[in-house]
Amino acid sequence: MKSASINELKQELLTLPPKKVLELCLKLAKFKKENKELLNYLLFEADNEQGYLESIKLEMDEQFDELPKGNWYLAKKGLRKILRSINKYSKYTTKKESEVEMLLHFCNNLKFSGIRYRSYKALSSLYDSQLKKLNSLVEQVHEDLRFDYKRQLEGLMQDEDLPSGGKLVKMVRGK
Repeated sequence: MKSASINELKQELLTLPPKKVLELCLKLAKFKKENKELLNYLLFEADNEQGYLESIKLEMDEQFDELPKGNWYLAKKGLRKILRSINKYSKYTTKKESEVEMLLHFCNNLKFSGIRYRSYKALSSLYDSQLKKLNSLVEQVHEDLRFDYKRQLEGLMQDEDLPSGGKLVKMVRGK
């Protein structure tokens, strides 16, 4: 079955009465958890982006508190779960600044969590890949915020023995 384009769907929705549109939205929300979460964001939290970010950061803090510090394998699984939720939330918001804030919070939490992520290659590369992702996202935000985010990103990379020989720091500083 071939699905209709977004424009065709939009035109059809415009012709339907509001009660029918409401019924379709509720059916979509019941169909998949992700649809329900997106609808929740759009209806209740899209107007207050800062509050939305704070609730995500609190959730992230709770997840970091539950991570096992001694078992790197379980810690890696938990960190990947946190990153999946960050990716999901960033799809809802579509603002690059929000995604940067979430990833900065993740990297800060990981750096100061007590997990020896630099001792294990998988955790170290996970952290490094998030720093690279942050670096590319920071370039996409508004100029005024870019400087502040770059300073925070450099702070995350200070006092570390990067396996890449400091390439990430050079990348951020633009050298």
